[in-house]
Amino acid sequence: MLDFHIYDVFTDTPFTGNPLAIVEGADGLSTAQMQTIARQFNLSETIFVQTPDDPAHTAKVRIFFPTAEIPFAGHPTIGCALHMAGNASEVILEEVAGLVPVTIAGGMAEFTAPKLPRALPSAPDRATLAAALGLADEDLAPTPFGNFEGGPSFLYVEVTSLESLAKITIQEPAFTQTRQTAGDTGAIYAYVLTGPDSIQARMFDPPAGIAEDPATGSATALLAGQLHANGALPASGTTTFHLKQGVEMGRPSDLRLTVDTDGAQITAIRVAGQAVKIAQGQIRVPPS
Repeated sequence: MLDFHIYDVFTDTPFTGNPLAIVEGADGLSTAQMQTIARQFNLSETIFVQTPDDPAHTAKVRIFFPTAEIPFAGHPTIGCALHMAGNASEVILEEVAGLVPVTIAGGMAEFTAPKLPRALPSAPDRATLAAALGLADEDLAPTPFGNFEGGPSFLYVEVTSLESLAKITIQEPAFTQTRQTAGDTGAIYAYVLTGPDSIQARMFDPPAGIAEDPATGSATALLAGQLHANGALPASGTTTFHLKQGVEMGRPSDLRLTVDTDGAQITAIRVAGQAVKIAQGQIRVPPS
């Protein structure tokens, strides 16, 4: 039997935020066994804790959607770091995407993104994207759409109001057409600026088995690329945004995004949040 723990991440309130399963003692598990367990939990992500390759690091981890392994994800990083920290002020996780240092202070964990956003060349036209989201053209902000990769990839679209954000419903076949136009990017991240340093967002990734995600740390990190491309960041300095996600699906989440820029370039991205433990138990080891 394997020990597991369930946390709600990017919240300090049980039964809100984004649920996460943490499975300990995963050294002997095959990729197929991990995928079976992730599919059994059927949460947006499950993280498996293994012995680190470098004993100076806290743990080696692998992260799975219900359908596939992914190289990096934000809410598993935050939840796992807080679970493993004890009294430590720093946790270093070996993820497929690279080393992810996480600082711990005041019950909050903050990770530094392992990769900076890289703009991908393709983006859908307005009509197709509006149709994919079940919106009218006037619901889309005039700012250009952005397709950014940094481990995972996301298609970013700014909408004009909280009302526009709330009425998004994924529509086919326009959603599949949008994905194909955007180089098979599976996830759409819609957001609205609610103040000079505040954002509300929704993230949809049906191909990964996630109809909607209550909180997406990796998408929050790559949002820095979209904000930078659209002139929302200074040429140099540090800018912090406070984000809400999951409101429309009844699982409100709070995320903090901090972006360092120097000479009109992004130099570092950090995402912070809290987590609360809601369950623990044991699960059988699947057949190999």
